[in-house]
Amino acid sequence: MTTKLPVAPPVGHCLYPPPFGPHCFPGARRSLHPSPSSLAFLYRRSYLLSAHHLKSAKAVKFDGPFLDVREIEEEDCELVVETSITRTLQPAVTLEAGLQSIKEALQELKQNPPHSTGGVLRFQVAVPPSPKALNWFCAIPPSSGVFPRFFLSKEVDEPSCKSLYLNRTRGVLGMGAAVYFTNSTSSASDDQSSIRRYLSSDSVSMTTYGFMDVKFQSSFKLETGSVYFCIPEIELDELVDISILSATLAWNDSSSNLIRQAIQSLELSLLEVSSHFSTATERSEHRSIASALGKSNLVEDKTLRMFSAQVEFLEGNNYQNYPSELRQTPNSRQFCFRLSPSIGISNNMLDLATGTSYQLQHQANINAVWASLIVEECARLGLTFFCIAPGSRSSPLAIAASSHSKTTCIACFDERSLAFHAVGYSKGSQKPAVVITSSGTAVSNLLPAVVEASQDFVPLILLTADRPPELQDTGANQTINQVNHFGSFVRFFFNLPVPSDTIPARMVLTVLDSAVNWATSPPYGPVHINCPFREPLHDSPEKWMLSCLTGLDNWMCKGEPFTRYIKFQHSCSTTNHATLTEVIETIHGAKRGLLLICALDTEDEIWNALLLAKHLNWPVVADILSGLRLRKVLTTCPEIQGNIVFLDHLDHVLLSDYVKRWIQFEVIVQIGTRITSKRISQMLEECYPYSYILVDNHPCRHDPSHLVSHRIQCSVSQFVDALMQVQFPLATPNFCSYLQALNKTVAWDILFQISAEPSLTEPHVAYAISEILGAEFALFVGNSMAIRDSDMYGHNWKDQTHMTADMLSSSGLPCLGIRVSGNRGASGIDGLFSTASGFAAGCNRRVLCVIGDVSFLHDTNGLAMLNRRMFRKPMTVVVINNHGGAIFGLLPIADRTSPEVLSQYFYTSHNISIEKLCLAHSVRHFHVKTKAELRDALFSSQVDELDCVIEVESGIDANTTFHSTLRKSARQAADDALSCLSRLSTHSSDGFLFFKIHKMEYSLYRIELCAPTSASSMNGRNDIHKHGYVLALSLEDGTVGYGEVAPIDIHNESLADAEEQLRFLCHIIVGAKIEYPLPLLKGAFTSWLWNNLGIPDCSIYPSVRCGLEMAILNAMAARTGLSLLDILQPHKATEEMHGMSKHVNLCALIDSNGTPHEVANIAASLVAEGFTVIKLKVARRENPFKDAAVLQEVRKAVGKQIQLRVDANRKWTFEEAILFGSLVKDCDLQYIEEPVQDEGEIIKYCNESGLSVALDETIDNLTGNPLDVLANYAHPKVVAAVIKPSVVGGFEKAALIARWAQQEGKMAIVSAAFESGLALSTYMLFSYYVDRHQADLHRVGPSPSIAHGLGTYRWLKQDITTRRLRMSSDPCTRSMGASTIDAIQHLEQFQLDDSIICRTFNGEQVHRYTLTVKTNELSFSIRMHEVGQAHDGDIVVFLHGFLGTGEDWIPIMKAISGSARCISIDLPGHGETKVQKLGDMEENHDWSLSVERVSELLYKLFQDLTPGKVTLVGYSMGARIALHMALRLGDKINGAVILSGSPGLNDEMARRIRRAKDDSRARNLITYGLQTFLTSWYAGKLWNSLRCHPHFKEVVDSRSLHGDAQSLASALSDLSIGRQEPLWDDLKHCKLPLLFVVGAQDDKFKAIAQQMLEEVEQGQNEGGATGSNTSEILEVQESGHAVHLENPLPLIRALRRFMTRVRNSCG
Repeated sequence: MTTKLPVAPPVGHCLYPPPFGPHCFPGARRSLHPSPSSLAFLYRRSYLLSAHHLKSAKAVKFDGPFLDVREIEEEDCELVVETSITRTLQPAVTLEAGLQSIKEALQELKQNPPHSTGGVLRFQVAVPPSPKALNWFCAIPPSSGVFPRFFLSKEVDEPSCKSLYLNRTRGVLGMGAAVYFTNSTSSASDDQSSIRRYLSSDSVSMTTYGFMDVKFQSSFKLETGSVYFCIPEIELDELVDISILSATLAWNDSSSNLIRQAIQSLELSLLEVSSHFSTATERSEHRSIASALGKSNLVEDKTLRMFSAQVEFLEGNNYQNYPSELRQTPNSRQFCFRLSPSIGISNNMLDLATGTSYQLQHQANINAVWASLIVEECARLGLTFFCIAPGSRSSPLAIAASSHSKTTCIACFDERSLAFHAVGYSKGSQKPAVVITSSGTAVSNLLPAVVEASQDFVPLILLTADRPPELQDTGANQTINQVNHFGSFVRFFFNLPVPSDTIPARMVLTVLDSAVNWATSPPYGPVHINCPFREPLHDSPEKWMLSCLTGLDNWMCKGEPFTRYIKFQHSCSTTNHATLTEVIETIHGAKRGLLLICALDTEDEIWNALLLAKHLNWPVVADILSGLRLRKVLTTCPEIQGNIVFLDHLDHVLLSDYVKRWIQFEVIVQIGTRITSKRISQMLEECYPYSYILVDNHPCRHDPSHLVSHRIQCSVSQFVDALMQVQFPLATPNFCSYLQALNKTVAWDILFQISAEPSLTEPHVAYAISEILGAEFALFVGNSMAIRDSDMYGHNWKDQTHMTADMLSSSGLPCLGIRVSGNRGASGIDGLFSTASGFAAGCNRRVLCVIGDVSFLHDTNGLAMLNRRMFRKPMTVVVINNHGGAIFGLLPIADRTSPEVLSQYFYTSHNISIEKLCLAHSVRHFHVKTKAELRDALFSSQVDELDCVIEVESGIDANTTFHSTLRKSARQAADDALSCLSRLSTHSSDGFLFFKIHKMEYSLYRIELCAPTSASSMNGRNDIHKHGYVLALSLEDGTVGYGEVAPIDIHNESLADAEEQLRFLCHIIVGAKIEYPLPLLKGAFTSWLWNNLGIPDCSIYPSVRCGLEMAILNAMAARTGLSLLDILQPHKATEEMHGMSKHVNLCALIDSNGTPHEVANIAASLVAEGFTVIKLKVARRENPFKDAAVLQEVRKAVGKQIQLRVDANRKWTFEEAILFGSLVKDCDLQYIEEPVQDEGEIIKYCNESGLSVALDETIDNLTGNPLDVLANYAHPKVVAAVIKPSVVGGFEKAALIARWAQQEGKMAIVSAAFESGLALSTYMLFSYYVDRHQADLHRVGPSPSIAHGLGTYRWLKQDITTRRLRMSSDPCTRSMGASTIDAIQHLEQFQLDDSIICRTFNGEQVHRYTLTVKTNELSFSIRMHEVGQAHDGDIVVFLHGFLGTGEDWIPIMKAISGSARCISIDLPGHGETKVQKLGDMEENHDWSLSVERVSELLYKLFQDLTPGKVTLVGYSMGARIALHMALRLGDKINGAVILSGSPGLNDEMARRIRRAKDDSRARNLITYGLQTFLTSWYAGKLWNSLRCHPHFKEVVDSRSLHGDAQSLASALSDLSIGRQEPLWDDLKHCKLPLLFVVGAQDDKFKAIAQQMLEEVEQGQNEGGATGSNTSEILEVQESGHAVHLENPLPLIRALRRFMTRVRNSCG
């Protein structure tokens, strides 16, 4: 059944109107080509300017937007897919600039159009994020010629018309139609053909907009199943924190949609919509919405919904979900959709806009007339938010406001809270709130908020009711002098006369218009209109003369403000450019510049400041109120992150006097005013003189230190726009690197302190709230400690799921800001809570408010407004309750005032129940005391749609102490960092902050031991030889640093495992830069591994990382002529020998074999040598009684002065450990290491046994962030942490664990794992470094009792160097140990003893050659890459994916070439493999490739390579080939490793779809060229993880080296999975071992791998197969689709183990 929608066009209106209004070019003629089968607006316009006439260009029709299988299942139906190409332009400072950049890109395209018969091309540019779509839509007159035109609101929570005027509604603006979609039921007969054309997008998702069950023909009609969607020519999509402006053009020569016409059409559309773009400021943008909508002639229909669907061409079986899939796409019940100047539909847009006539004649009295005029004019000016305080005298105003259709009113009994609420709304919405109060002290209560608004430039309209003049100065009730009541704190004051019909009513309007203009013009601020009223104050009828309305007829009919103030917008880049010449020259000449970004009010200002930071490339200090301090990081790629150097912790860096003396700037550019950090303000004074440029929109002097040399009054966007026109040189690289290293070091230190502290601290609150701030959040911070902690300890957070992250990253923008606000005008603590709730109402976001308890108590009446939530999202209030004003504890007065006075007169200590206050106001309350409780409460507040208060329990003393700890630690960290950088750069001949690695090699050693290691003894082996690797890392100048890799049984790795990683490192490390901050051991090594080598921290073996760190540190020491100790602690190098002993105390180790008497004799001999600390291995005997007997005998032999430790290595049950503890209580143990098998029982053992415990295996097994686990062992009876650098993963991790132990008052004991003298020397210096740090903490001094576990040197019968490490007794402490001087000399004079070297690996050359294989039709010249020699006949062949080459596999091949002959191949169409037709082959003969044909080709190749079999390793396309060969050509295959591969598509329709899509991609590759294709290809979702890899750019660059785009396109089409015969059934008959490898972040191929495994296992179960020919899945962490490129180390280990399994199965 067909039902017409209620469309009521004017009389004489044509349902096929002209598609545009009067032409804007003189002499242009309009030519229309109507079609009865389609809407006229689908004919896009294009101008043939040379002919001076217009020719229509029809929008390109596609089927869809999702695939309807019913339409293409007929055999004679041809399926064609067009894959769109998206080009991302550089982010724009303004929306106008974004339009201009698209125009310029279109001009470039016009000069060099693509040579194809059809296509869809899209330009997109990121523009400032504040909502502009609705205003732009309303600014375009109905007669404008771009159709269709629509605005689609993104309000999802019950949208209403009132929300359009209250909040800045985000939405989508669409203009014109480049592409439209209709299904068969809604298509006309001329569109019925055998070809079905669908649109797809590989890269950035395109969105199509339209309607379901609506048919567009001669009118709008409801018709079930009909579909109409379109992709606009011009689209502005407003996301939460960014807006995307895009322009799309489509052409199809077969439908007479020529590329030339499409370009001309888009040009015209851009020209026309640009001419109507409103340049009004944000503060006035709402004025025209109601008026424009009221004139729109749209038909309102409450039943319609408008849909928005991503143009994602569905693959696999998903197409079967159509049309239900389409119905589930996002939709909105608030939109306007215009088809022509007189036809359009809308929903939830016109209720408050229809009819512009305004009537005053029926008002009861003259008071009501004037009040109504005031409220109506406010509404016309866009001021619809009224804050009303109850009162009699203000009744006319209150009644008028509450009864107006467009206003939103909120009331509160407390005028002070109400006024602050209004301030908050104005801050959030960027337009004034209107405050209405009664007379008397009600007006005076507004003063604090007025002062704040004035000082912080917040617009505010104050309407204060007053008594008439005859009651002034008479003692009348509630009567005070309200004239100029707020003095200089308001921008404008007017005292209205008492309402009278003898005064023209238009005077009221002009007063209000003038007041609003003052409030919204720089300097923004509050304005005050005093409104005296005589009685009657209610609506009692009283005659008044209509003559007072003279001159208002036009005003009452139009719906516009009476007086419209027109402001010209001047651009710094044009009219004022000459004025800025001096400033630009100053900035241009600066080598040491600093960009200081202070408080910013709008999202656009944040955006502009971010673009300026990227453009200048200066170090940036972002204040907490800038919105960039707690920014969202969109990428982990260091190349992009490095574009902007944020100095988030400069405040704490400046705690170092050393840094303050060093730091110096030449030019400082400050955006915005007021700096939160006092230390940064002091730095600005101390660094003076320099050029100080301050930019702000107001004319006031904000220069408390009198430093500003250039004061620029303009908007941020104007200033940034001017500077973006100039190219500036890069800042001094070393200076920026120094600052970045200092900031990173202090940031690491702050994070360590906050994480290591087990209790819930106030800095932790600042850190924690930063982590939960999503894109939909805004933050409001209170004054005093709240804002300072947020500024000092807040941090940015990663948001790699952001839908525009890839777009912004490709533009070089690594992050986005987040709105942050606070009351820093007068910086008081009053009204903060009320301001926050108003801010939430104004900004239309979820607001997280953080304030102190005193601030909260100061404004508890604000709770009353929290429950009156109208058009506001839920709000979370975090109240830090330290029971007083904790900030005074951090001020100098705290040291000079008695506690009693501080508590009573400064802290104002209290015990008020915040919970009961919340209960009284029915507000949800959480009371948290731990980190876990805070995390849970914050999570609950996000999930629930309720306002809530989270009370964080704290204490003044604890807060003061922890802040002191943070400052002291940060000061030390800054000192260390600058000292390290200065010392290393001073000793560097070139002065750069890095060294470049020339090569790395390793040697396998074998040395003899005096006895088996304790680990060997535990496992029943008596091997008296030690094997390991010595690394030699060479720098470009020939300097060599040595490291050792020697895993033993306690490691979760073998020598073979370690060697594979070493071979891999030897290849990829060449050319890597060693950065100076590495010796700081504060996260720099972990970052270096990832950023420089692309290795995730979790993938490298601990012993390998330890050896690599050792080699790098020793190389840096050798390169600079310093000792290892010097570069670890450079600022102490000259004093260390004077302040501390140069001796490292050692602990002797006894394996405890033998009788108690024999063990006691060994212990006595060790004491005689000088050892004062001895550790015995226990839990080696039959029962704890015998172990106890040994220990008791030893104690007798050595006496009480010797400290004894025992190590159980987790060999006892809890009961056995308890028994042992009871037997040795009198033995005075220093501690027992790991007494129980279950680490979860360690604390229980401490409590029940009373013995002290040390952590050992618990430390060894730490993964992830060690502090998360170590926090469970803060128990005082856990007295030590035994740290083996080679087991925990290097010196950086060891230093972190040691620092935690020392922070908790525990011993940090460095222990060896039976390494040689090379590692022992390094460990000894590291032990000294650890001891020195403990001394610096002033907790536990460097007592001789801290003996390190390096006594394993006594096991070394041989060493790897000819110079043996010497041990001796320290004459000062009389304890056995090692001299740091001797250890330094041992490393500096290190010479490898060649006699103990088994072999050396110094790299392996890749043999590249070409083999020719001929088939019946073709000759293939196949490029081969070979490494290694066959072992036991093992040959491994590697097959790359599409766009790859055999070069992709070289690092992995070199890693495993020690155990196999490795060959990689350039597959046909790729790299240097060439295909030639044989001479007798016909020209028109089909010689296309296929997976089957390539498999047969490789089969012949393998026959030439070896008489035996090969193991295949294939990725993606190569994986499909490898799987095909394993399943169908298995007689030549041993097994196959399938990386991110698929056996094909079972469904014929799915294959058909995929063929069409790959054919479209191949056409694009030819049409647009390889570079454009690569950009589009790697923008797809499949590569989300790879794009975050630091080597992503190198990967893409390697793909661009392909010289034959035609061959690549053929390979893409011919080898499409849509053309491959599926192998699912073959899997059930698989006889070969298979390994399916997938990335943990690749959900699609994880599911495919699981399905393949199930098929294989099902076949084996049905066939009764047994043995080793099994298949399995390896899921590689920290990787996505391209596993071999993203995280190759786990793959390397899996390959060797798979080869072993294959070898065993074949044997």
